[in-house]
Amino acid sequence: MQSTVHKGRGAVSSTPGRFESRAIEADIDIPARAPETVLTATRARSIISHNQSPDIPFNHSINPYQGCEHGCVYCYARPSHSYLDLSPGLDFETKIFYKSNAVDTLLAEWEKPAYVCEPITIGANTDPYQPAEKDLGITRKLLETFLEHRHPVSLITKGGLMSRDLDVIAALAERNLASVAISVPTMDSALKRILEPRVPAAAVRFRLMADLKAAGVPVSLLMAPIIPAVNDHEIEAVVETAANHGATQAAWILLRLPHELREIFRDWLAVHMPDRAAHVLSLLRQASGGKDYDNRFGRRQTGRGPYAGMIRDRFRAACRRYGISNSEGRQTLDCSQFRRPGQRQMALGFD
Repeated sequence: MQSTVHKGRGAVSSTPGRFESRAIEADIDIPARAPETVLTATRARSIISHNQSPDIPFNHSINPYQGCEHGCVYCYARPSHSYLDLSPGLDFETKIFYKSNAVDTLLAEWEKPAYVCEPITIGANTDPYQPAEKDLGITRKLLETFLEHRHPVSLITKGGLMSRDLDVIAALAERNLASVAISVPTMDSALKRILEPRVPAAAVRFRLMADLKAAGVPVSLLMAPIIPAVNDHEIEAVVETAANHGATQAAWILLRLPHELREIFRDWLAVHMPDRAAHVLSLLRQASGGKDYDNRFGRRQTGRGPYAGMIRDRFRAACRRYGISNSEGRQTLDCSQFRRPGQRQMALGFD
């Protein structure tokens, strides 16, 4: 498949989804155009996703968006676009679906008598603060709903737009109802431009950490993913900078290559790092039992073997050196304050 670099996009190909019956190849040369972003409203029948994965520190999550304009080439959520009969490559970062009825659907699920309050994570798959959120404001509306009903929530993001919602997040954190993880895999601006092209600079994310800390919001670093021979040399610097900007916990994830992401990442390496592509993939296989990806619980996140062990030891040592906890435990937010919809509510306020 032809690879083409588009400014501001991560994937260099439109890798077919695994459920497509066949790929159609054009028999004439058509000049490649920079793909534009298309937003499509959808109506969700349910909004809370449930998982029982022992290697993920949450049981419930919400993703207001499907697809992500940030364009991170390494995103493990890319293969989900296959279920829409779309490419996990360029389609994933240009054809974005948003859940227009997210708040109403969430309230309907909370109203059910069988619902049991547990912390919900927003942004586990796609970023809740990707560019579309600036105008749509779905994440903001969800957070206001969490505050009104005193429901605990954690957020994962690379998006600097979170600073817009600092008032709501701080009000939640004041009641021990919120925590935030900021993902920073690299501080190299040249690498960021090709690895995660529409993500704010690392400096913006570190300033966000400091602002969250100043507002009383528990904030942690997520260095994800660590890619062998690409950004693994930055571990100590990223942990140190995060600690200096208020992060009190840190975790890491090794690059994962499920389904079509394997080919997408290979294409990206061939275009951007042809001199080291073979070495990168060799180290990944060493950490994955000789395969490109080992999807077994306990191995898919951090790998196994000498290379994975070296990364684990370096990360732990960096956390100790800079006084930051290397904790990946379950959340300890307060579930006792939850007010089920339909119960008498106090007026929404941030004081």
